[in-house]
Amino acid sequence: MPDRERFTATAGTCTPREPGRHPFLLAGFAFAIMADPVSSVAYAIEAALRALHGDLRLLLPTSVLVIAVIALVVVNYHQIVGRYPNGGGAAAAAGEAFGEGWAFLPIGALIVDYVLTIGISCAAAAAAVIAYLPALAPLRVPIGLGLVVVVGGLSWFGALGRAVFAVMTVGFVALALLVLGFGAFAAPRPEGTASTVAPHTPVLAVVLAFPAAMALATGVEAPSSAIAQLGQLGDAGRRRFGRATLWTTIGIVGVLTIGFAAEAHRLQIGVPPPHSTQIAELARVAAPPPVFVAFQATTALLLLAAAGSSYQAGPGLLKALSRARLPGGRGVGILPAGLGRTNRWYTPFHGVLLFMILALVVTAAGGAQDQRLVLFYAVSVFVSFLAGLSAIALFSHRERRRVAFVVNAVAAAVVAFTLVVNVARGAPVVSLVATMLIAAVLHHRWVRAGRPRGVQHATAD
Repeated sequence: MPDRERFTATAGTCTPREPGRHPFLLAGFAFAIMADPVSSVAYAIEAALRALHGDLRLLLPTSVLVIAVIALVVVNYHQIVGRYPNGGGAAAAAGEAFGEGWAFLPIGALIVDYVLTIGISCAAAAAAVIAYLPALAPLRVPIGLGLVVVVGGLSWFGALGRAVFAVMTVGFVALALLVLGFGAFAAPRPEGTASTVAPHTPVLAVVLAFPAAMALATGVEAPSSAIAQLGQLGDAGRRRFGRATLWTTIGIVGVLTIGFAAEAHRLQIGVPPPHSTQIAELARVAAPPPVFVAFQATTALLLLAAAGSSYQAGPGLLKALSRARLPGGRGVGILPAGLGRTNRWYTPFHGVLLFMILALVVTAAGGAQDQRLVLFYAVSVFVSFLAGLSAIALFSHRERRRVAFVVNAVAAAVVAFTLVVNVARGAPVVSLVATMLIAAVLHHRWVRAGRPRGVQHATAD
């Protein structure tokens, strides 16, 4: 889920005329924003393998297809960033294309996505700890719930800062590459459960399995909204930062996902035992013990950073929709004023408390098992993707940009297929229902408030 903490110019001053002269500012922004999708590597590859019923032969082609789909989404968000350099993402696009009231559909999807990000990230962090200390397995649920409270409590006292998220991302990427490097020379040592008997033909098995791993796509949309916080840049600078972050994210996530999938196949690391994770078993087999310990610790910290970013983004979105006005007179004014009230650390504490309660319910309902929650996760964000991609396709059609329209339409169709497959699994329909319900409630309050203008830009505030 995207981190929309206000990004200051402490890394250096930047003027609208000089968008490309501050590489440290760009690196800090990019690595902080990509914390969510990069952290998804910790559980999305295993989700794909489980959907393949443990068939390691098909894990690599499935992972390649997942990255190809995400790249297709990124191509379209490249256009959204260009069209909305002041932020807003899918909500801004849907509001302009179909009418302002339609912006509530991606907004509702993002609210569900933030709650699930907190829950699944804390559950996955608990899994990373238990994979190293199996004796803690009976305490999985209390640990998961405790992490939800701890991260929420820390966010209560103000933002941890993008520098923390950036450091966690860089640390995880560095150790992941180190594990992959060691794994290239490690001898195969089968772990977990693997199968060579697929329930479908290979092509059909891959097509039906890849939607389960699309949790990797969560957070891809973040730069399209987060660029709004780069007030020290002009439109050209924000476009450059947003697009650079999009492509850097897909590059890093792609390398790690395909690398881990290929290494899992070579080392024969299948579906892990109940008290471990596939990525932990791979690191245990591939790397020396000190590297394995460092990798597990960094994985847990990055996952908690991803949860922390949603604790900032979610309450921030509610604040923008509340009756409290933001600096400069911005704000929509359709939610109670209490959700916009901040404490001495400028944290909208009622919003933090609300997201904490919802995340506790989700985590408890899923037994703090990240693999139970991952399919719910891959539904909500795809509703937002579908709204944004459909909008940008409509713009391309109106402007008679035929090539762009084909790309937009194909991406929207693939996203719709992914959404349908995941919803058809049964339980994940809850995410879709929750998204629609939240969108309907917000739309109703918006109508009652006199349809105040600017709702499509709420995600940029």
